[in-house]
Amino acid sequence: MNIGVLAVQGAFIEHERCLQQLGVTVSEIRKQEDLWQHTFDGIILPGGESTVMGKLIRDLGLYEPMLMLIKNGLPVFGTCAGLLLLAQQIDGGVGSHFACMDIAVKRNAYGRQLGSFTIQQEMKGLGVIPMVFIRAPYIETVGKKVPVLAEVDGKIVAAREDNMLVTAFHPEVTADLSVHRYFLGMVRNHSL
Repeated sequence: MNIGVLAVQGAFIEHERCLQQLGVTVSEIRKQEDLWQHTFDGIILPGGESTVMGKLIRDLGLYEPMLMLIKNGLPVFGTCAGLLLLAQQIDGGVGSHFACMDIAVKRNAYGRQLGSFTIQQEMKGLGVIPMVFIRAPYIETVGKKVPVLAEVDGKIVAAREDNMLVTAFHPEVTADLSVHRYFLGMVRNHSL
């Protein structure tokens, strides 16, 4: 199994470490050629700055080929900024990026960096896990085919639609690998 990790900005190294602990091969996606040099079983869109990431994805020629992979059913996992990259709607009139997932998102909903926090909360199918929020968004609304996987204080912080998994929190900065295992389960089921 080979998972591609978008490595143009943000917390990609932390995702790579989680995947490596789970015995998975990781390939960084930095330029268009990386998409053709490897066969991916899934892709992770990490946390970071979504506006910068969205611009870099287009400037580096990654937008169209990655959009086609996602639309063709390749499993994708977006955390924090990665969630914003996948969302159809972003508040404040901010333009959407891949706009594949039927969710509307509120950016920086938990305030500044100083407003970051960690909580133990339940995620469907995983039980109680640590959730780290760093300038995190939350999901305001989901479409009819988008199951909600986790909420914190009535706000949606994890959801799934078909081949897409998103979390507003950062599982990659904790020692708990259960969310990455969940994503790898999606990848295995896709390849059957």
